[in-house]
This record gives sequence, C-alpha cells and structure tokens, in this order.
Amino acid sequence: MSGRSEDPNPLRNEVFTRVFDEHWAAVRHHIEGVVGAEDEVTEIVSEVFLLAWTKLRPARPPSRVWLLRATDRRLRARSGRASTPYGAVDAVHLGLSGEQGGPDQHSRVAVLRALAVLTPGQRRIIMLTYWDGLTVGEIAELLRASEFRVRKTLGRAQDRLCAELGLEGRTTGDD
Repeated sequence: MSGRSEDPNPLRNEVFTRVFDEHWAAVRHHIEGVVGAEDEVTEIVSEVFLLAWTKLRPARPPSRVWLLRATDRRLRARSGRASTPYGAVDAVHLGLSGEQGGPDQHSRVAVLRALAVLTPGQRRIIMLTYWDGLTVGEIAELLRASEFRVRKTLGRAQDRLCAELGLEGRTTGDD
C-alpha cells in the first residue's frame, strides 16, 4: 500500500474551500451582471475557480479582487455578448434614485439610455459600484488605478447619469 489515497496537501484544500466559500457568491453575482444565460454563468464561475485552484498558493490565497479580475478576463474572452440583465439595470436605478422596489419598464429603458451616454470606463465603474457593491478602494485595486481617479470618474458618471435621468437634485456616491 502506498498511502496515496491520503490527501497530499490538506492545507491547500482547506484554503481553497475557504476562498470558494467566501467569494463564490460575489464572483457569480459579478458574472450575472453581464451574462444572462444561467448555464453560461455556471460555466464561467467554474472556470474562474478552476484557475484559482491551479494557481493557489496557500500562504497567499486569491482575494475577491483577484477573482473578479480573473472573471473579467474570462468575460472578455467569451464569444458573443448578452445584454445587461435587468438586475444590473435595476441596481443602478436603485443606487441613483434611492427608490425602493423595481423600476417600471420606462425607467429601465431610461437607465439603459443613460448608461449608453457614459464612456466605457465610467460605465464599468458604475456597474462595479452599484451591481457588485465594491468600494472605491476595491475598484481602484481591481482596475489598477488610483482611488482619486476612480472617485473622480465615479462622480462624473453619477452626475451624467443623474442629469440624463432628471435626478440632478439627488445626492449620490460615497462622498
């Protein structure tokens, strides 16, 4: 008997299990903001965590930001693009307007039109803020930008969105 049925690295398994348990929901949620098909969401989540497993160093496990960065790379590599699911649009509407409950179809269309006015970078920061619930510091780390730049871009994007949606009097952001 060689004893190979024993797990050769229980610490690695324990660390991966902890990373998976802590970050699975955030990674899945991030993907759901871009991908509408349930089976594709599940496939991408699996690919991200398989990558995390292959690159895992127990002394330095991947953070949520590392996992989201890996997710973004996978999302960019996929063929075809699905439209943004209503959940993401609803999150932006709620974050900007403060209105509880889901917006009606007219409000959703208005938010989509307002998002189309933003630059791709502004749109990305808005989605990371309202859909993923990341802080300015986490977004800066994810995008590898300064917190000042992220805060400034977020403020400009919020101002543009509020102007497009007729919410100029609203206070937004984490000022």
